[in-house]
Amino acid sequence: MNKIKYLATALIAIAGLGFQQAKADTYSFDLNVGNSAISGFSGPYANVSITTAGPSATSATVTFTAYSGFLIGDGSSANVNVNGAGWTIGNFSWTGGNGSTSFSDGGSGNVDGFGTFNQTTNNHDGFASAVTSVTFTLTLTSGSWANAMSVLVLTTGNNGGWLAAAHIFAIGNSSISTGFAAGNGTAGVPDGGATVMLLGAALGLLGVARRYLAG
Repeated sequence: MNKIKYLATALIAIAGLGFQQAKADTYSFDLNVGNSAISGFSGPYANVSITTAGPSATSATVTFTAYSGFLIGDGSSANVNVNGAGWTIGNFSWTGGNGSTSFSDGGSGNVDGFGTFNQTTNNHDGFASAVTSVTFTLTLTSGSWANAMSVLVLTTGNNGGWLAAAHIFAIGNSSISTGFAAGNGTAGVPDGGATVMLLGAALGLLGVARRYLAG
């Protein structure tokens, strides 16, 4: 009987974990296309991760993380095409950089080689203030996003329809090159299938255990 109780307790814990994981929704993809200034360095150059609290979210956390050998900074540091009629940007944080590192809202602007993005950001300075990652929060002024994948939108006015782009510093053996890299989400990894499978399996096993205990 004790084994059955332990089994029921474990299954309840798994179900609880499934419910907990189902609350958050994350979508990530790489910036793997560089412009001519850094095309000599093999990508991907950075990863973009977008997290929302779940369905009908009105805010999203966006993180740009540079891969080894690259940094993010200067003007048009981390840029996205936001899906919405209006929004605010804030809560900037970062890793790396120096005492002069400071990010700000750049509004809409052209990103060299990749067209116009409706939300750009600027770092205070160039390579000396460049960072390994930068995070900010987007908050809609009206409406909501269905999930993390719907936070950004492909803009046909850009070359190739890019979701995001970053100002990249590529660190070579004896030199530093600076340019821009973009991505359109073709290598995106939405978090949904695994969480749903976990939740479904947990609930199914819990139902079996309850019927067994009732019998």
